Amino acid sequence: MKYVLLLSFCFLFLQVKAQNSDASNEPHTVKKSVLATYYHRKFEGRRTSSGAKYRAKKLTAAHRTLPFGTMITVTNPDNGKSVKVKVNDRGPFSRKLAIDLSESAAKEIGIYSKGVAKVKLSYTLE
Repeated sequence: MKYVLLLSFCFLFLQVKAQNSDASNEPHTVKKSVLATYYHRKFEGRRTSSGAKYRAKKLTAAHRTLPFGTMITVTNPDNGKSVKVKVNDRGPFSRKLAIDLSESAAKEIGIYSKGVAKVKLSYTLE
């Protein structure tokens, strides 16, 4: 009888553990409101932290912690415009700012003339 109880307990434990591991494999979407800025023209052609050259016409961004290659949807809440950018650099290194956009990404959502603007970020972590 002891062995039957022990065996059933082990089976139950393994089944619960398997169910929990399946749930954690689902992608997790994160949404945040943050302050954003954009790269200055002087960085054109310079190497980013990922090794790629910065190009103002590409839709790229710098983020302090997200992995390189993460696609982020950046939305300007003032006009509703959004753009998808790819993280390929580290920064900004000011605690107030969360993301640096390329020049074309900033122009596309209408924050280029502002310098710093509040935006909404949406990305998926796997």
